[in-house]
Amino acid sequence: MKNLVIVESPAKCKTIEKYLGSKYNVISSKGHIRDLSKSGKYSLGVDIENDFKPKYTVIKEKKKDVLYLKKMIDSADTIYLATDPDREGETISWHIYDEAKIPDEKYKRVVFNEITKDVVLKSMDNPRKIDMDLVKSGETRRILDRIIGFRLSRLMQSKTAGKSAGRVQSVALKLIVDREREIKAFVPKEYWTIEADFNTFKATLEKYKGKDIEIPDEVSANKILDVLSKSFRIASVEEKEKNKSSKEVFRTSTLQQLASSKLNFAASKTMKIAQKLYEGIDIGSETVGLITYMRTDSVRLSDEFVKSTFGYIKGKYGEEYIGYVKKAKKTENVQDAHEGIRPTSINRTPEEMKAYLSSDEYKLYKLIYVRALASLMHDAKTLATTVILDNNDYSFKATGSVLTFDGYLKVYGEYEDNEDVLLPDLKNYKSDILTADDITKTQHFTKPSARYTESSLIKELESLGIGRPSTYATIIQTIKDREYVTLVDKKFEPTAIGYETTDKLQEFFSNIVNVKYTAQMEQDLDDIAEAKKDNIKVLKDFYAEFEPLVDKAFHEMEKKAPESTGEICPECGGTLVYRKSKYGEFIACSNYPECKYVKKEKKDIIEICDCPKCKGKIIERKSKKGKIFYGCSNYPKCTYALWYKPTGEKCPKCKELLVEKNKKIVCLNCDEDS
Repeated sequence: MKNLVIVESPAKCKTIEKYLGSKYNVISSKGHIRDLSKSGKYSLGVDIENDFKPKYTVIKEKKKDVLYLKKMIDSADTIYLATDPDREGETISWHIYDEAKIPDEKYKRVVFNEITKDVVLKSMDNPRKIDMDLVKSGETRRILDRIIGFRLSRLMQSKTAGKSAGRVQSVALKLIVDREREIKAFVPKEYWTIEADFNTFKATLEKYKGKDIEIPDEVSANKILDVLSKSFRIASVEEKEKNKSSKEVFRTSTLQQLASSKLNFAASKTMKIAQKLYEGIDIGSETVGLITYMRTDSVRLSDEFVKSTFGYIKGKYGEEYIGYVKKAKKTENVQDAHEGIRPTSINRTPEEMKAYLSSDEYKLYKLIYVRALASLMHDAKTLATTVILDNNDYSFKATGSVLTFDGYLKVYGEYEDNEDVLLPDLKNYKSDILTADDITKTQHFTKPSARYTESSLIKELESLGIGRPSTYATIIQTIKDREYVTLVDKKFEPTAIGYETTDKLQEFFSNIVNVKYTAQMEQDLDDIAEAKKDNIKVLKDFYAEFEPLVDKAFHEMEKKAPESTGEICPECGGTLVYRKSKYGEFIACSNYPECKYVKKEKKDIIEICDCPKCKGKIIERKSKKGKIFYGCSNYPKCTYALWYKPTGEKCPKCKELLVEKNKKIVCLNCDEDS
């Protein structure tokens, strides 16, 4: 009999088992093991009339895994539920506990904020029980998402060209649609600027007789130029020392934002790579997690990490580069269950780890490492200079700065945007008069707000308190997959379907599908997690408002007419139109159900070779799940089939068809290269 540790990801198993030793078996649940069923009213898997009691079912693809989990649980002395250290991980632990009917005295809940030996062993020594308030919060979120998702998605599918709607997804789409309409409605306003060029720097006209000046048109600009000379009097030179502090260690959202803008990584790609860095990398001498848990709202750092990093900074850069621990800003909807995203050891530098990482893994690890290191380094210091030049009562301004101490920029400089201009020493200039090489006017037009990028959309969602950082990547991927938006020059533009879906939802659900309501719902979920609100009351209050709106929409929302193909139905003379089903788009008669004509799709048949079993041809086919295989054209009379593409040649030994497998020509029967 052994102790059993259950984690979410298979990638962690060997590493953790090695840390714990022979008395422990470490296995994986491979993520969620069950979900709400699709039974009951509206197929929600929730008993609305019985306090929203959920009905769970084991995920079809996980049935064998669950049987194995139960077998291992039954034979173990103690079960350690070690799923991820967040609300979702807590819920997965509870599902395992509930599904396997684990006795309370037999299980312990542990969390690993990082996959390193010291932290894993320390966590095992400090177990607890499942936090049922967190579970209730996670369960409430799932029920809300199921009710809103199922009800609104079916409404959209029946009335519009849209494929789905969701609690956060639809609000994110609304932000993009609203921004696009703002851009299209924007009326540019003309304005002009006047600039004096002094070869080494430029100064811009800002005031006239001490008051701010606006130049609305070229006529006004020319009038000013007519009274200016090329001689400027130095009215003032102000120098001021400024400290520039480093940014906090990454949270999930800030990591996604900077990885998008600096590395050109989609949010989903960032999270996938970060997951691997967290779970463990083979670095030759050991397999170890290189970063802490990557789904976090916190910027807190452990005392141990701070102490070791201060020592590292002193040894590598000098004592003057040691910084301070920043106080986290108090923000609503922040879960401070664990630390910010940082390297598990400051001594595992990106340069040393580079040999064990792919190019993208290295880029992201370096970004995380450098950000954490910089966050504990001293402020950079600059000498900021502001020069005011006078020309016939017109004041021109030039600003610049000199870096006097690089501080944290010694390691973080390549990720910092810096447009500072170096100005000449005008304080000790031999004269108070400067002569401009040229004075120019430039026409401008005001611009609307920029379209959202992945980075700016994530930043906006977070600032509005919508969704959770761990869900942003999924939300963005969903609205792309549903073809509600397109990416043009890395910026989101809504499609016609995106507009239609948003407008229909706003017509009937404007008091629910909006920023304020969605943010309040997020707060309610946090309050449930902290035992401040009753989850059943939250669900009842929501449903009492939501369901009547859905009923009204199903009855009153105008259904979009199907698009005509321009063809005539051969059976009744009606118009053929495009229709949609769960299997995709098809062409059928507009007079359905009176006429049930469906146009058969002509598929290109790709013949590969002669069938070795009959007189048919081996052709390329697709399984029900869309996977390509190669079978006989005389099916079902001949059932000959292969998963690998045949070459048409036969094996010299057994006469079976040779196939292409892993870029080699092999015989599957003889299982050897040919």
